[in-house]
Amino acid sequence: MPAENKNALVSIVMGSDSDYDIMAEAASILKAFDVPYEILVTSAHRSPERTRKEVKRATREGVQVFIAGAGGAAHLAGVIAAETILPVIGVPIAATPLNGLDSLLSTAQMPGGVSVACMAIGKQGARNAGVLAVQILGLSDPKISAKLLRYKKDLALEVQRKSKKLHVAHAQKGQKN
Repeated sequence: MPAENKNALVSIVMGSDSDYDIMAEAASILKAFDVPYEILVTSAHRSPERTRKEVKRATREGVQVFIAGAGGAAHLAGVIAAETILPVIGVPIAATPLNGLDSLLSTAQMPGGVSVACMAIGKQGARNAGVLAVQILGLSDPKISAKLLRYKKDLALEVQRKSKKLHVAHAQKGQKN
């Protein structure tokens, strides 16, 4: 797991190292777009002072977006948002018998004035958090913006390929009956 990176533009923060498998999805997107990032473990509840210090440090060192993944009460994204004016993207993680519903509600139901962009629960949400972070950075970076255009075109082409493959398979199956 990569640690602090003084060149990071995105800080991926998670409440526990057990969240890494999910948050690695955000990292994979950032890596694909050549966006420097860091990954940290800090807890809103178990280490609030560390969380505060890490947000200040990351901001000082040039981080522009935070992605926070947490399960259970999932207050990490909100605590980070309270400590910075930078965009914070929350990823709810299914870590309790409530299968992430508690995390989703804790991340989405922020008080007015303390905004957190809330993604879907789990890996898909982490992946989309990476994409949203790249989109935010792309507003001021033409290279990232160009890569995003290519990424969106590739997504559309993949849908076309899958549709064609399914159409061919269905047609062949129909000929056998």
